[in-house]
Amino acid sequence: MKKLFIILLLMSSFVTVTSASAQFHGYVRGGYYRPYIVHRYYYYDPFFSPYWYGYPYYMYPYGYPPSPRASKLDQEIADLEHDYSQKIASVRMNHSLSRPERRSRIRELRHQRNEAIENAKRDYYKS
Repeated sequence: MKKLFIILLLMSSFVTVTSASAQFHGYVRGGYYRPYIVHRYYYYDPFFSPYWYGYPYYMYPYGYPPSPRASKLDQEIADLEHDYSQKIASVRMNHSLSRPERRSRIRELRHQRNEAIENAKRDYYKS
């Protein structure tokens, strides 16, 4: 009985040691890895201060940075790209044309789009 108890004790300690060594302890080649854990966003914490932990948005109202405004050139380029993407999509869906004809029209539309964008840039920087 005593031998059986010692064998069970040794087996349980062996299982415990091997399972503990299989866990990731945070060491990676080249240094120690500290996992990033987000724990302050799911409940109210009266001691949380945005000035701790390098909080980057403490100077903005409501904790959000101001969104950058797009220039008129950026808006115009986005409009041109959207318009030409719609035209290209309609040509792609037009199965009444043969495949080589569709490809040539798509190529022409892409060329026209690039020219329109270059003209918009030229006009913007000219004025």
